[in-house]
Amino acid sequence: MSRTAFDPAFDDLPQVLPIFPLGGVLLLPGGRLPLNIFEPRYLAMFDDAMASNRLIGMVQPVEDGSDGDVPKVYETGCAGRITSFNETDDGRYLVTLSGLIRFDVVRELPSDSYRRVEPGFARFRDDMEEDTAAIDRERLVKVLGAYFEANAIEGDWEAIEETGDERLVTSLAMICPLGAPEKQALLEAMSLTERAETLTAIMEMATHSGDGESEAKPH
Repeated sequence: MSRTAFDPAFDDLPQVLPIFPLGGVLLLPGGRLPLNIFEPRYLAMFDDAMASNRLIGMVQPVEDGSDGDVPKVYETGCAGRITSFNETDDGRYLVTLSGLIRFDVVRELPSDSYRRVEPGFARFRDDMEEDTAAIDRERLVKVLGAYFEANAIEGDWEAIEETGDERLVTSLAMICPLGAPEKQALLEAMSLTERAETLTAIMEMATHSGDGESEAKPH
């Protein structure tokens, strides 16, 4: 994946990371995730992030694992850097997170506001480098056509044809209307090859079973 001068080096990654639990939403390294922020605690979280390293950890709540306002979250998420930030007239933030590196939740830290964790980045050090591994692109695109047709999704096939393997897999994994467990499986795939194979298998199963979209709600 491409790097910019604004990306931190691996050794400069933070020891404490704020997390934004959002079900059915996936951020991957190299991906771009638009967010509409309006809850006071998350407005405060983004204020603090903008004043420091601009890093936010995206994680998914575990389905049926909620405990009031503190839902149980999956143990792996993805840190993203705020690369676009706008404030609306009614006080919302419209931001874009650019995926940087995945992390394991080592432990959650006490907090009376937004949630923070101690992140473990070591297992995902390679996320900060481009993955040029081979994928079965022909099979992926064929399955994608059937998946789009089954879900009444219009595909820009010219753009798909021109998109490189890593960006294609990342974009499809993030935008396809899949459930939280499927999104998590894609997040935890260790390589581009594994993620492409997982995505292909998920779309095949979804096409045959007629799975619908999952609703994303912040927690």
